[in-house]
Amino acid sequence: MKNRIEKIFERCSDEKRAALILFTSCGYPDMENSERIIQGAIDSGADIIELGVPFSDPMADGMIIQKASQIALQNATSLKKVLAMAERLRKRNPDTGFILFSYFNVLLSYGLEALTDELTKIGVDGILSVDLPYEEKAELEPLCKQKGLHLIPLVSPATSPERARLITGQASGFVYYIAVRGITGVRTELPQELIARLEEMGRISPIPVVAGFGIGDPETARKIAKHARGIVVGSAGMSLLVQEKPLEERISDFKHFVKSLSGSLSPDA
Repeated sequence: MKNRIEKIFERCSDEKRAALILFTSCGYPDMENSERIIQGAIDSGADIIELGVPFSDPMADGMIIQKASQIALQNATSLKKVLAMAERLRKRNPDTGFILFSYFNVLLSYGLEALTDELTKIGVDGILSVDLPYEEKAELEPLCKQKGLHLIPLVSPATSPERARLITGQASGFVYYIAVRGITGVRTELPQELIARLEEMGRISPIPVVAGFGIGDPETARKIAKHARGIVVGSAGMSLLVQEKPLEERISDFKHFVKSLSGSLSPDA
């Protein structure tokens, strides 16, 4: 029996398009509106949501996501509150993919067994721990496999083909290919070798390869989607939400942006 993430990629394949994966900073600008924003992303065409848990030292994140995380933490956002929100979102969106996106310290503080139990009960599909290297996944991976959760691996431009085979060989769900070296954030240009690397990863990986970091507009998304099974957008969407505008305008801008991304991935785009 296929799991939800497999069904999403199968559906996207049938529709001849890449999956749209949206990163959201949970708790920004507050928990109630964060939930509205995530629901708006789903209603606007997002296939999978990365539920970003705010962390005090987000070393992989650029200024936009750092700012959102700091405000979320000031508003007392916690992993417990994020999980409660995820449960409500799952009840309303049975077919959407949800991936908990966090730094490992946050997961460890909650308790890995308690967390994986809770995620399974809620119906979250997997975990992406951005600072958990392949060599140190043994504490979390068996719990994920036992409970039917995907532990999403990361591969970067610095990863050799041999190591990419190792990382993806036993993985499930999808592999996240980091399109650029450095931290998150919108880029005006992506590396020239990106397409070749994505095609190489497509040959290496037994699971779908998605690309993220630096994708900032529908045109870039369209180009990359021809060479990946999914695209991940985070900072570009969050940048609209941290603007100095009334909140309703910001949310409206965000939803229109997600719709434009979704439209750019259709076969007729």
